[in-house]
Amino acid sequence: MACESRYSLTIFIFSFDIIATMKRREFLTISASLPFLSMPLCADDSDDIYLSLNDWPTLVSLHERLTRLRKYVGYMGFNTISLDETLFYARNYPKIGAFTQNEMDLIERFFHEDPSKYGFFGKRTCESITNVIAQKEIVKIPYTGHFLFKGKAHEDYTKLTKDIGTTLVLTSGVRNVVKQLSLYVAKIHSVGGNMTKASISLAPPAYSYHSVSDFDVGRKGWGHKNFTADFATTDEFLKMKELKYIGIRYTRNNRDGVRFEPWHVEVI
Repeated sequence: MACESRYSLTIFIFSFDIIATMKRREFLTISASLPFLSMPLCADDSDDIYLSLNDWPTLVSLHERLTRLRKYVGYMGFNTISLDETLFYARNYPKIGAFTQNEMDLIERFFHEDPSKYGFFGKRTCESITNVIAQKEIVKIPYTGHFLFKGKAHEDYTKLTKDIGTTLVLTSGVRNVVKQLSLYVAKIHSVGGNMTKASISLAPPAYSYHSVSDFDVGRKGWGHKNFTADFATTDEFLKMKELKYIGIRYTRNNRDGVRFEPWHVEVI
């Protein structure tokens, strides 16, 4: 549902009551433990769709559980882990903890729902929420923490490093459903439940080309800037544009409704 005025009013009244009854330092301490207080107030005329307040605590707990899982299995293993493996680890390792029914329901919803209502019009790339990526289908790229699919994707990256040089680096490769879900959940969390903003910034878990072919590249030493439009100003990107064996998946004003991603290599 679209963000409504009572959504903002509820948070405002609750925050005002807290401020009125405690010192500023105490308010900052308690607000950090109340996730909905960190959710941005939204204008009444906004067309963006927000996660419901009822679902927000579940999103927070899901985000925290997936973070614990990633720390347990390791950054690289988290890229390819399946949902069945995820549930096994969660059930058997108390530090992760089993997923609640509400969390499972939210996972199912994010995977199966039609994201076009949020403004994302890309094609579904994964039909099974329990999708398995076999080790024989992928290859580890040294010093990156990532995998690429064998065949065209790996061949393209090898050519890129030769044609562009050693300043180009793989920043994200193969992502199975759980990894994409984790990124999607983290994005929704970071934008205060704004599903519209999250969905045009990051493909929902069943719609990522990272699960079938594509990969991201960047400039060594650039860090987070590699995932901004600034990457389009680099020599690396300007050289990439001239190459015929790859494409840029999300160009400016693309039909999928996704933001401009000059770093996202389309495997043709």
